[in-house]
Amino acid sequence: MELDDVAAWLDAYVRAWESNDPNAIGELFTEDAVYCCITRRFPSPSEEVLRGRDAIVAAWLEDPDPPGSWVADYRPEAIASDLAVATGTSTYFHEGGETVRAEYSNVFLLRFDAQMRCREYREWYMRRPAE
Repeated sequence: MELDDVAAWLDAYVRAWESNDPNAIGELFTEDAVYCCITRRFPSPSEEVLRGRDAIVAAWLEDPDPPGSWVADYRPEAIASDLAVATGTSTYFHEGGETVRAEYSNVFLLRFDAQMRCREYREWYMRRPAE
């Protein structure tokens, strides 16, 4: 696995998010993938992570972000064996898409299989203060 491989996966992740296509979302993950988003703290034992491709796809499509209401810029920072670290920014806009509603800094810990499908996805994000 190379940084370019992870960059391609991150680009596919953004395209899947833009399209809200269940097949595109599903292709990113292994059948038994684990998916967890963490905001400023680790989840407690009572909080569930998503387990399995079907659960991940269903969660993505539960409350999709409309196309054009956000932009994302993610890049790989480091890899070791099947593990990658990536960082980036997610920016959400008010209706009309001209003024920023919220901006988040993101850190991803991603573990891949040999076909570059993600089998473990952990994201930490924090809202940036308004300027």
